[in-house]
Amino acid sequence: MENSMIRNTGYFLTIFFLAFISFAVTTCSGTNKKKDVDRLSSVHEDVRIGLVVDMGSMEGKFVTSSISMALSDFYHVNNGYRTRVSVLSRDSHGDPLQALAAAMDLLQTEKVEALVGGQSLLEAKYLAGLGEKTKVLVISSFQVPSSLSLTKYNYFIQATHDTSSEAKGIAALFSNFDSRTAVLIYEDDDDWRESIQPLVGHFQQNAIHIEYKAEFSVSSNEECIMKQLRKLKASGIRIFVAHISEQIANRLFPFARRLGMMEEGHAWILTARSMNNFQDTNYLAKEAMEGVIGFKSYIPLTEELHNFTLRWKKSLRLEEVVTRMSVCSIWAHDIAWSLARAAEVAKLPGLPVYDLLEAITEGAKHKGLSGDMKFIDKKFISDKFEIVNMIGRGERSVGLWDSGSFISNRRRRLSSTKALETIIWPGGSTRVPKIFSLKEKRHGKKKKLRVLVPAGNINPQILEVKTDLKTGVTAATGYCIEVFETSILPFNYEVEYIPWPGAINYKNYNDLLYTLYSQKDKYDAAVGDITITDNRSLYVDFTLPFTDMGLAVVTAKDKSMWIIFKPLTLSLWLTIATFFILTGAIVWLIERHDNTDFQGSCFQQIGTFLCFGFSTLVFAQRERLQHNMSRFVVIVWIFAVLILTSNYTATLTSVMTVQQIRGLKSNENIGFFSASIAANVVNENPTFQGPRYKGLKTADDFTNALRNGTISFIVDEVPYVKLFVAKHPSEFEIVKTESVTNGFGFAFQKGSPLVQKVSREIAKLRRTEKLKAIENWWFQRQTTSATSEDTFHPLTVYTFRGLFMITGVSFAFALIVYLIPWNRDQREVLLKHFHRYVSHRFARAIRPSPTTPNRQNENAVI
Repeated sequence: MENSMIRNTGYFLTIFFLAFISFAVTTCSGTNKKKDVDRLSSVHEDVRIGLVVDMGSMEGKFVTSSISMALSDFYHVNNGYRTRVSVLSRDSHGDPLQALAAAMDLLQTEKVEALVGGQSLLEAKYLAGLGEKTKVLVISSFQVPSSLSLTKYNYFIQATHDTSSEAKGIAALFSNFDSRTAVLIYEDDDDWRESIQPLVGHFQQNAIHIEYKAEFSVSSNEECIMKQLRKLKASGIRIFVAHISEQIANRLFPFARRLGMMEEGHAWILTARSMNNFQDTNYLAKEAMEGVIGFKSYIPLTEELHNFTLRWKKSLRLEEVVTRMSVCSIWAHDIAWSLARAAEVAKLPGLPVYDLLEAITEGAKHKGLSGDMKFIDKKFISDKFEIVNMIGRGERSVGLWDSGSFISNRRRRLSSTKALETIIWPGGSTRVPKIFSLKEKRHGKKKKLRVLVPAGNINPQILEVKTDLKTGVTAATGYCIEVFETSILPFNYEVEYIPWPGAINYKNYNDLLYTLYSQKDKYDAAVGDITITDNRSLYVDFTLPFTDMGLAVVTAKDKSMWIIFKPLTLSLWLTIATFFILTGAIVWLIERHDNTDFQGSCFQQIGTFLCFGFSTLVFAQRERLQHNMSRFVVIVWIFAVLILTSNYTATLTSVMTVQQIRGLKSNENIGFFSASIAANVVNENPTFQGPRYKGLKTADDFTNALRNGTISFIVDEVPYVKLFVAKHPSEFEIVKTESVTNGFGFAFQKGSPLVQKVSREIAKLRRTEKLKAIENWWFQRQTTSATSEDTFHPLTVYTFRGLFMITGVSFAFALIVYLIPWNRDQREVLLKHFHRYVSHRFARAIRPSPTTPNRQNENAVI
């Protein structure tokens, strides 16, 4: 026992000793490491840099991440440097005043030796002014305009592209065109207005005339953008130079394509500031930009840039959708390296360098990820541009612009655009747009087209006519007018609109067309919501219809809570319920003798067969069946249930998506505009015979009558109905159309050559879906109305008569097969009872009387 205790004691002492030695070694090692770290930190001199950006913006996040990674890479390569640049970040929240406050805080509390920031022109001015007073270097890697107001600050350095060289390159592109007239589109913002001035000045020097200037702001809604684009389209100029942000470009170009401004014969040029920050995240907008030419600050594709971009993307958060590094973030990388070099030079003893500004100026020439950037007048300048062509959802490089000449991708330098690769222009053509034809049209003498327009239309989206009381000039807008102006545009006509007052009913429109026919010297055409009819065609010639043909029926959406019962008629519901009960009863009858699940008290057995019958609907029978006949009954009924549920589901789906139309019955009121083409048609066409019709005067009458149930349906021409439903998409819907009218058309004098030309343009608009786009714009339809060409009919017993016949015969067969052995057993039981009864009765009839034995005895004695 003692030996065991001694061994255990020695064992524990050994373990304790080893643990103590291990702890001591670890402590000494940690102490030595701490001393090494302290020694290294004492060797490296910290140079603090302040970073003031909008952390909520994509560009702010990109620059912050790029600077951090750049400094890490720099000191990994230059591990022996005595200095270490550390970055202290502050969020400006996109407000110049907050940026200024953050910069002052960094200078006072953190004692930073340089500031990086200035995302806008005003913010750059504030920081530059602060740097001038405190003698602290301020650097901006963002595309701040090279404003003259910034040149007075000695401690301000910015990275930018050479706007003068860019302007020369854009002007050189005009040598492709036969016109030197353009439309300038720019963003309504101080930064964008300031940065467009060099381009405007260079255009003036090179005799490039800016015919029209259009401003677009980030807050512009769809209506404002479309209104501006229509003005640009009406100006007749087809060369557009755009200086806008990606946010505006993503909205502008889809609308331009809708108006036909991205077709063959147009040219679009984007400036470098617009292209430098594009991320290609909006694919629909990029598709609309196909054929656009853009200038970008040239960034050579090197292995270093590729590797850095991959690591940079991984450093971003997963929710950031990034396709490539922006030019600003690449410039920020190179500025970080310049600061790190300058910090090392400025802190070296014995050198005549006193601050970071002087150190950067002395060692500015270096090659970074952005290539060979020049340092001129306190600016890191990129003067080489890549020319890209937007194709599909991406872009293709077609050459470079450098030092006043174009350079091909094969490094062939020419002063003309012949050095560039093949350019795909808007419309998919490789031919240079022929602008001269449009120029001739613009400056040539236009023919005047006198057009009658019906005034007093109650639907301004379709047609609105206004006359200026001071000038007497009539202006017309709306869907009909835009289709007409788009169709007539290629034929060099000046349109004069002449109002026709009082065109509010079918007869007034007839009078309008008769006036066009009878006064050929005054009017050339009539444009508006004019329906093509056979009797009107006797007086005028119509173009192809530009709207859907026919009448449409609209009704209020059914919001009943019992809509789930509508797919089936009452008789079918009752028949199905009867078969559920019958199934349970037959199974109970077959199983009750031998299956304990179907036995019990009277109420239990009733509940069992009812529950079993209805449980077949969800195939959840709890009772186990023992007889083959009961299994046969259940299988047949489940097959029938499967067919019934499938048809019910399909019918309910159609009821939920397409409003049930009950048919134009004689007991339902149908509304239409009084004295309209619809009223004329419904009175003559047999399709609409039967119901009681009620004439209404305004769209408000339609709305109120449908809401209160005064009328069940509205019948009117398709364009009017579409517009009505678009205004109330949650309340009403189109349920039926009938092609009994010919749609709207433009009316011309008999024999006019414009009929065929305009009809051809309408067909082209329809083929290219631009007609649909114009309609969607004016009607502002958020959703497509559901239309049912056929009246909905609920499912009936007659529909499934074959199914119920098969099921009934199967049930009868099962009962007969089950009752045959039952009858045999019952017959045997009855025979036994009958035999017993007969035997008993006959046994009583032949039983002897009590006196018989005495008489026998007496005879025996004698």
